Amino acid sequence: MNELLLLMKNELMVTAIIFLLLFIKVGKGMSNDRLLPLVQTLLLANLVLGCFFNQEGSLFGNMYHTTPLIALQKSILGLGVYLISLVCSDWLKKTEHLAEFFLLMLSALLGMYLLISGGNLLIFYLSLELATIPVAAMANFDLDKKRSSEGAMKLILSSAFSSGILLFGISLIYGITGTISFSELPQLADGSSLFIMAFIFLFSALAFKLSIVPFHLWTADVYEGAPVPVTAFLSVVSKGAVAFVLMTVLYKVFQPIESTWYLLVVILSVASMLIGNLFAVRQQNIKRFLAFSSIAQVGFILVGVSSGDIGSSTAVVYFVLVYLFSNLAAFGVATVIAAYSGKENINDYKGLYQTNPFLSWVMALALFSLAGIPPTAGFFGKLFLLTAGGSKGSYIYLLIAALNMIISLYYYLRVVRAMFMDKNETPVPAIQTGASAKLGLIICGIGIVLTGMMGWIYDYIQSLH
Repeated sequence: MNELLLLMKNELMVTAIIFLLLFIKVGKGMSNDRLLPLVQTLLLANLVLGCFFNQEGSLFGNMYHTTPLIALQKSILGLGVYLISLVCSDWLKKTEHLAEFFLLMLSALLGMYLLISGGNLLIFYLSLELATIPVAAMANFDLDKKRSSEGAMKLILSSAFSSGILLFGISLIYGITGTISFSELPQLADGSSLFIMAFIFLFSALAFKLSIVPFHLWTADVYEGAPVPVTAFLSVVSKGAVAFVLMTVLYKVFQPIESTWYLLVVILSVASMLIGNLFAVRQQNIKRFLAFSSIAQVGFILVGVSSGDIGSSTAVVYFVLVYLFSNLAAFGVATVIAAYSGKENINDYKGLYQTNPFLSWVMALALFSLAGIPPTAGFFGKLFLLTAGGSKGSYIYLLIAALNMIISLYYYLRVVRAMFMDKNETPVPAIQTGASAKLGLIICGIGIVLTGMMGWIYDYIQSLH
């Protein structure tokens, strides 16, 4: 029992918060002004708990496995949910169904925790569904907006399609090898055409969740239709979880066919960077803009994933942490502006610095980091990804990635120019940012700066391998 409590402390803590919210909901209820600080405190406790007493171990016949590195990955996801509860607090206070919103979000987080610790294909599939279905309900949380329902419908249909592909791939793998255990599959991977086809089916399902081109077509519509906190969750926490799982699947389960998946990852990485960047240039809606930006960022993550060694794993975990701070800062500003003015177009951000200098500086810092401009942490994150990707000597691949970084400069700086240099006859009025939202944005800003300057963070991640 002690081992169970210690190894599954993150999952048990999230489950306890879910049950507490259920009891509050079925009881007398609680006003948003009281419930939101309570949830934020519990999320902070979950984050702190995840930083201590981490050790390696397995449960349930190796169906569940954890290591200090996996515990760190869970802590990064927990940090993301906590920051979303802060930076999006202005929106959350206004929603009529706050308890239900966090019930869905924490259920998805629980699924991601189990997904990262999964030890066979069965728990892998069940966890992936638990991490996906609640998000589809969250995407439909703006009940009075038609585009929210439309986005949720596209998400659930694409998720159902990807789940079908995943199940077909799993059934083929089981038929070929006779096992679904991650520890046994590498010895039984024969590299036959049928096995490679089964792997492609499984990889395609993960590509759907990660918005890798050409499996990205749902992304922009869902991001635009969903409430901004849900978009932030999809963009940061969900993608971070799938990126962590993708490394486990490629490096451990399908390591014998590395030559096959390396070529696949390189091709899809280049396609994601190009398509994401080129479409981001055309966007006017800030959420669609950040959607295609996230597709391009996934392309850079795949650059790091492609090498398949300890350095690449370290670089990906570090980049996800940096990306979390950067993207949540951008979405936090978008949430505050949308909550108070209802404006979501980039043209509406013109002259923002005149009326809201704090929000303008946070957004600029976030965009500089996403673009990879030094001395922000985004620069170091992309540098480590390119260094990891270059370990196989694919210099043309690295050149393409570097050129895409230059393309991304244009559309990120376009938003900065609109805020600081362009004039606007009707700018966004001065906004009194709530204390929680301001705290969240400050934490994100500090994270963007210090994560890049504090080299021990990267060394610590590397020491956990």
